[in-house]
Parts: sequence; structure tokens; C-alpha cells
Amino acid sequence: MRNLILFIGGCLVAGAPATTSGTAPASSAERRQLDARAVVGEVRRIISKRYVVAERRPALDAVLAQGLASGRYNVDDPEVLIERVNADLKRVGRDRHLYLDFDPARAAQLAAEGEDSVPDPTAVAANARARNHGIVELRLLPGNIRYLGYEGDLGIWVEEETPAALESAMRFLSGADAIIIDIRAHRGGTPKPAQYMLSHFLPAKKQLYTSYEGNEANPTYTLPTVAAGRMIGKPLYVLTSSNTASAAEEFAGSVAGFGIGHVVGATTAGAGYMNEVLPIDGRFVLSFSTARVLLASTGRSWEAVGIIPTVRTDAPQALEVAHVHALRRLAAKATGKERTQLQALTEGFAARVEPRTAALPMSAYAGRYGERVIVAEGGRLYYQRGTRPRTTLVPLGGNRFAFDNNPAEHLDFVAKGSSVGAFALRRPDGSIQGTYERTP
Repeated sequence: MRNLILFIGGCLVAGAPATTSGTAPASSAERRQLDARAVVGEVRRIISKRYVVAERRPALDAVLAQGLASGRYNVDDPEVLIERVNADLKRVGRDRHLYLDFDPARAAQLAAEGEDSVPDPTAVAANARARNHGIVELRLLPGNIRYLGYEGDLGIWVEEETPAALESAMRFLSGADAIIIDIRAHRGGTPKPAQYMLSHFLPAKKQLYTSYEGNEANPTYTLPTVAAGRMIGKPLYVLTSSNTASAAEEFAGSVAGFGIGHVVGATTAGAGYMNEVLPIDGRFVLSFSTARVLLASTGRSWEAVGIIPTVRTDAPQALEVAHVHALRRLAAKATGKERTQLQALTEGFAARVEPRTAALPMSAYAGRYGERVIVAEGGRLYYQRGTRPRTTLVPLGGNRFAFDNNPAEHLDFVAKGSSVGAFALRRPDGSIQGTYERTP
């Protein structure tokens, strides 16, 4: 009874094997008559015959045998059993796809499907539509940098529907001067979306990776045609976190390995095997790795090591860092007025992720400048004109600040020593909008 899913990553949010999160609490009937020896015995049988790393099979079998012999698995609670089994498998296997879960509903579904069956296509399609095929956000960022927030889990792929949804996203991205694709929350699933998206940034029929199950090699290539057109050479940034897993890692690894873009954020989960999912004892589900995967761009696997970013930063600020990196790149290639505007925009956004220090204490700038008021509060500086809402000012260094809500527009204070007498408002093109004297 088989459910072969490439790069499934449902257990990776916390970096540990899944327990029963997301499933209903076990009923008393489900908890009764737990035959831990039979469950673990079936796990041992499957691993000993089919686990991807043959040389690791004896060690995995030995740790499970020890757990049985010591009485460690002699428990009545299935959640306790999977917790102990998974701890042992993790310690010896170091494989993010190898885990036992207690999920009677999933086990029943797998058993009903049979070894050669596929999941109910109607249910799969409904789930994909409800999640917009993983496309959670499309956004236009300042500087004509376009953002795709993409999240996947399990296998979101419905023939015709998913490619159409991704095509719309790719068409939106194709109008950008630079592109950011966010897979920080992408935990894996089918590799087809990664193949589809990578095909827009690489030539046709270029090998992406090869999977190996035993001695059988199965290469995967970019698509021969893409409806939205290829975007080869366009600045590309891929955002990652430690939760980025499996198929999402293949996408990031190909981007970095082929040098077609930057990977920005944290090292990914390191779940690089293909896995299969089988029901055990009618209530448990075993996920185990069945095939190795090697990236064509590097010739290496990312199993247990992950994809290392080309631009390292904390995952929560990866978008801001990538945006600044892209703006700097665009500004360096621009000329004339466009270059000046991009430089102003870059400086304003850079100050958010690369904090600057003002030349004077914030209180030195506070005061009234005609109908405009500068307020120092809580270590921050605010600008307000008349009764309009206050705007936060972001230090650029020296006596210069950027408007938080419009980073390309700057405010330059005029100071003599520690005394501030005026400020000038500077437009994105560098011209002065006006100068305003301090009033009593």
C-alpha cells in the first residue's frame, strides 16, 4: 500500500518528527489493545528491506530492537510510542523523512487506496483551489521589484489548474526589474511546481536533478516551453528559512547551484530524500526514504546539510535584505535621474535593515518648524504636518533621515554644532522640495 510523495515535509515545522498535531485526539477505541511489538516489528521489516541507505539499515534495526528488548516501547499510549520510536530513529538515522506517526484517518485512507491507487482527485483539487495552489501573495515592491509568496505542503498539483495558476504568477513576475520568490514557509511536496518555476529562469531541457532508487537513475529536466516566457538573466532572489524543506530546497539549490540568483535567509532543513508513506496496524503511518536525489548544478545532495544561503541573514528579515540587495543592483546599472531615484530609495530601505545612528540626540531635532512639527518620543523621531498623521523618520546617519512610509524621500536637518535651525525636504530625484526654519 503505497503513497509515493517526492520531498514531503509535513513534519518539518519544528525540526522534529511529526506527532499528532493537526489530527483529532485518539479515541479510547483507538488507544485500546496497542501491540507495540507488532507495530515496531513492522517498522523494522520495512526499514530493513527498503530504506534508501542500505548501510544504515542495520543500525536502525538495532536501535529499534534495543527499544523492544529494554521495554522502552512497552506503553499503552500510541503518542508515547511514536515519540520514543522517533527519538531513536532520529538519533541513528538523522533523516527528516523517517518518522512514525499515529494517524488512524490517514492510515485508513492509505489502506483504502491500495498500493497502486492514487488519492481522490476531487479532494486533491479542492484542497489545491482552497490554497490557491500555494500562491499566497503577489506584491509590487518599490523599484518595480515583484514578490511571490509561495507555500506548499504535501502535493499541491492539479493538472491544468496548477500550471495555469503558476503561469499567472509568472506573468506578473515577468514585468519586474528584479524578482523575489519567498519559500520560507514551503515545507515540500511534489517537485512539479519547482520544475515549472525553474523552467522560466533556465534554458529548455536543462537537467535539474537525478533521483536514484537502487541502481535506477531518473533525471528531471526543465520544460521545453513555458507560456509566460523565460526570464533568463533577470535578477532573482529566493528567500529561505530552516523550515524550507524538500522540494523547496531543490528549487533553492538549483537557483544557487546554477548561479541564476541569490538565496537569502537561513540554511534550509536538509530533507533531501524521496520518501514513501505506508499504513501500519491500521492506525499508524510510517514515512521512510526510498531514493536519493542529486542536484545537477552541484552533483551533490542536500540531505542533512540543507542549502546554504548565498546571502545569510535571519529568516524574518530576509525579504527586506533581498529588497535592498536588488535595489542596489538596479541602481548600479541605472543612469541619470533613474539612478538618483534608485539610490535614494535604496538608502531609505537599507537604513531599516542596517541601522544608522543620528549625529545628535533625537531631542535636538524636536521642535516646531512652521506648520511642521518634529517629535522625539521613545528614542524615535516623528514628522507631522498640521493635523495629518505622524510619520516615523528613519536615521540615515549624520543629520539625515528618511520617511518610513516613503523611503525615497529624505529630510536633512541643518545643524551648527549641537544646534538645529532648519530642515530641508528632499525629493527622490535629489531636488529640494522646501526648507523650513525652526520657529520659537
